[in-house]
Amino acid sequence: MNESSNKTVLITPKKTEKTTLSAAQKRFNSLTKKIDVERNRLIEWQETTHTYHQKLNNEYEPLLNELIDAKVQWIVLLDEAYDNKVFTKTDKQKLHHIISELTQELIAEFDREELKPIFNKYNDFDYDEMFDETQSEMSDLMKEMVENMFNVELDEDADISTPENFKAHLQEKIREKLDSQQAQTQTQTQEPSKGHKKTKKQLEKELRQQEEEALALQSVREVYRKLAAALHPDREQDIDERLRKTELMQRVNAAYGKKDLLKLLELQLEIEQIDAQHLTQIADSRLKYFNKILKEQLEELNHEVDQIEVRFKLMLNMPYYASLSPKQLLVALARDIHAVKHESGLFKVQLESFQNPTALKAWLKKFKLPKKRIEEDFYFEEFSPFNFR
Repeated sequence: MNESSNKTVLITPKKTEKTTLSAAQKRFNSLTKKIDVERNRLIEWQETTHTYHQKLNNEYEPLLNELIDAKVQWIVLLDEAYDNKVFTKTDKQKLHHIISELTQELIAEFDREELKPIFNKYNDFDYDEMFDETQSEMSDLMKEMVENMFNVELDEDADISTPENFKAHLQEKIREKLDSQQAQTQTQTQEPSKGHKKTKKQLEKELRQQEEEALALQSVREVYRKLAAALHPDREQDIDERLRKTELMQRVNAAYGKKDLLKLLELQLEIEQIDAQHLTQIADSRLKYFNKILKEQLEELNHEVDQIEVRFKLMLNMPYYASLSPKQLLVALARDIHAVKHESGLFKVQLESFQNPTALKAWLKKFKLPKKRIEEDFYFEEFSPFNFR
């Protein structure tokens, strides 16, 4: 985590001084600590996201494809067995149930459309006709459920006919909600109601806020100018030193472009342009503007982390309010990888064993038909926007 390698910038009086920190100094220290924590969280999420997608692409998805292929072969085997006179009426009832359930799952979740003829063979209705009839009604039900779960309102005319479209629209609405919450947090005054002129006090307050915003930005520019003056590489004759200053200046420009005051102060400490004693001498009137910038920076970091967390909560079918850490995400993926590997192994063993009708009959004898479900799961298997498998 290179970005977090610097020590937290804090105002710390000398031990020999019996100085009590002012409210502005305490606020500065509180904000820099929180930013450091949130910055580390963001870096951890970014690194975890990279690891997660690597494992998903290189481990999980190949195993899942093997499992799906094994299930398809298994269905074909059971379909052939169904027409074999060796199997009794009870055997065929069980085969009928297994084939019908498994073909529905594979078509709905994994687009194995080559199984539709087999599905139709074991059902009194056509798969595509069933899909069309249930789509509209269940879309409304799913929409209502998701709106309640995530406290968002989906567009009436949104295309949610596929899991991908549903997921994309839901993520868009959650991002809009987070953006709106961030804007409300940053906005300290409300716009006057339409048709009402702003009062003199409102205008004066807005003017003060604009002046404070300008002074806050000016504080960032002042730190930037001092760094630029010390690090400008064109003035350096020594080649190695010029390269060092070029790299440092790139970091300065990147921090200034993001209004990252804390990073600029860290760079000042790094090149020894200032020291801890210098920070204690910054006047409260100036710290006020530093704190304003730091508060905005903290809110932006919170927003970035929230967006990453929400995206993964959607994938894991977790409610919006649930907590999720990078470690929990990788643990969940490892658990899924193990489960898919185990299930795939079982199907492959059964596929080989059940080539012998006697072995299949013995297995069917032990298999018990589940009780009929009151509610069908077809739509939720097909349209769940959270299932990342």
